[in-house]
Amino acid sequence: MIARNTAILFAVLASTDAFAPVANKAAMPSTTALDDVKMYYSTSTGNTETVAGYISSAAGLASFDDIGDATDDEIKGADGLIVGAPTWHTGADEQRSGTGWDDWLYDTLPNLDVTGKKVAIFGVGDQQSYGDNYCDAAGELYDLFTAAGAKVYGMTSQDGYDHVESKAVYDDKFCGLMCDEDNQYDMSEDRAKAWVTQLKDEGFF
Repeated sequence: MIARNTAILFAVLASTDAFAPVANKAAMPSTTALDDVKMYYSTSTGNTETVAGYISSAAGLASFDDIGDATDDEIKGADGLIVGAPTWHTGADEQRSGTGWDDWLYDTLPNLDVTGKKVAIFGVGDQQSYGDNYCDAAGELYDLFTAAGAKVYGMTSQDGYDHVESKAVYDDKFCGLMCDEDNQYDMSEDRAKAWVTQLKDEGFF
């Protein structure tokens, strides 16, 4: 009799499990947010690529690409963009980087919908030789991405730098990570690590 009741109990439990709701995989939280972040740079001397490498390593990004190789679909499909440029045309009001950004910002960006897109900016410059225009091109990235509706993350302090003026400063802060591979190259990697931590804290990733 006991064996028969036990068999009935197992049968009832099996029947109940058959009607239990199945978890919806699509509704489960994703743990691959980094896959939705793309990093683009352009460089004249290789310094901006070096800093991009530091950021990529700190953030765990799989890769980073020259802006000249970016497709419109990649830009639009990314949840977040990390963008970086050197400054070459010092004192200029526009096309300040002397790289592929100069055409992309004015010819391509205005035709893309980046409204509400997360953007983090980094710049590379020389404070000693061009202290009056340090990382100006980063400010150009800020101006044009925000004008297109993007939201910029990762503003940083000017403390520890030795420049005179910069178009990358807004409300007394840099509009992102600024590095000087000519005079403070030994600080760039740690600055990149600290910046990535800040971006995570701000909810960029």
